[in-house]
Amino acid sequence: MSVDACRLIELPKIRDNRGNLTFLEGNHHVPFDIKRVFYIYDIPSGEDRGAHAHYDLHQFIVCLSGGLDVHLDDGRQHRTVHLNRPWVGLHIPPMIWASEGNFDPNTVYLVLASDVYRPESYIRDYETFLHEVNGGR
Repeated sequence: MSVDACRLIELPKIRDNRGNLTFLEGNHHVPFDIKRVFYIYDIPSGEDRGAHAHYDLHQFIVCLSGGLDVHLDDGRQHRTVHLNRPWVGLHIPPMIWASEGNFDPNTVYLVLASDVYRPESYIRDYETFLHEVNGGR
């Protein structure tokens, strides 16, 4: 898998004087069935999140408020994507090392996942990740 496979997806934005509305649907706007949803907030200043890859799990990140950088790494190439619009999400396929950082104050971001939480699906050590993407597993 390449960082080039990580792509920004613009979601529908329904404008209204009373406030805008954005929605998303699994297997339509998000390119997988959604099996888990979580959100991250109250991030202390200077902290980072993530720093792992998944063997077979897809993720879709949407920044609901504030802003953050998502650092992507496929073992060969690196790319950073800045998220700060609640109608744009980032699809991260399996076997991409991702970490989040450079959070604006009061950032809230949503993560949609293609599977339930399974600790064995994570690669949490970067050297192990490099071994895996270079023909390990």
